[in-house]
Amino acid sequence: MPRQQLRTPSTSIDLSQHFRMVDALPEQVSSQTLFQNDAGLQIEVGSGKGLFLLNASGQQPEQNFLGIEIAHKYAKHAATKLKNAGRTNAIMASGDALPIFQKQIADASLSAVHVYFPDPWWKKKHKKRRVLNEPFLRNASRTLAPGGRFYFWTDVLDYFESTLELMAVVVPELGPPLPDVAAQAEHDLDYRTHFERRSRKNEIPVYRVHFEKPA
Repeated sequence: MPRQQLRTPSTSIDLSQHFRMVDALPEQVSSQTLFQNDAGLQIEVGSGKGLFLLNASGQQPEQNFLGIEIAHKYAKHAATKLKNAGRTNAIMASGDALPIFQKQIADASLSAVHVYFPDPWWKKKHKKRRVLNEPFLRNASRTLAPGGRFYFWTDVLDYFESTLELMAVVVPELGPPLPDVAAQAEHDLDYRTHFERRSRKNEIPVYRVHFEKPA
């Protein structure tokens, strides 16, 4: 389903504390360099409209969050939500997450990595563009601290199954997938992402797992 067009945020809104381009992120991405504290850092890859980042940063004020979204307009939209909600523990970045994981995140430094409803790239010739590829998975595992979690949800069964098979081969150190159970939504935006909201409202199955790096 194509993404809904969004209005460009007003240029009068000061997003300096909530928005970055990925090439303007610090040379080493950490809670110290982004938030000037030592709280745990969680990264979401493909934040879309930012519903997860908004909710999670409010529910877990003791953690820091970085969202990375390749679609610039969506990244700014998500940053505006964080700004309007007064979040001080979450930042949105616009651009490609893969180089960040390859070069700018230290070993064993993240509390969690979240990937929700990534683009499935349906055509066979395009599947190499999937974010959950071998280099990204290896770097996600490398950057997770002991006890850190890797979350993966999708409503595409083929993507779900092929990713679990790939992870078993390239990051066996993360152990077996552990099922995530969807909680009953308490209000209309009480979902992990807008894609989860759409899928559940249309009774489309959602496949949810997380992995926990052994301590």
